[in-house]
Amino acid sequence: MKVEELAIYKLANQIGDSIWDIVLKWNYFEKNGLGRQWTDAADSIDSNISEGFGRLSAKDNRRFCLFARGSLYETINDLNKAFRRNLIDEPTFKKLESECLNLKVKLWNYIKALEKNIEKK
Repeated sequence: MKVEELAIYKLANQIGDSIWDIVLKWNYFEKNGLGRQWTDAADSIDSNISEGFGRLSAKDNRRFCLFARGSLYETINDLNKAFRRNLIDEPTFKKLESECLNLKVKLWNYIKALEKNIEKK
């Protein structure tokens, strides 16, 4: 199996690409401030999933998935800021919020499955 086949990886990629497309349209001030932070956080999700997948043990994979989960929470925080600051409209907010919440559940389930593999050893 390749990391690109994981549903959590695909969804994290989709979220990161959506955020990138949004931030590209912002003015310099917004792009350089919140935009940079938000894209970094979103891009960190799939990067950590990928790095964990490439590790040799379920324990290491779990560790990097927890980093990905932290980056997801940061991404959600920045999503809320972007909406409060009127940088995104409500439909965009709702769509990304739904995708992030979906990823949160799927990523947590993946982490729990890795924990079961760790306990077996």
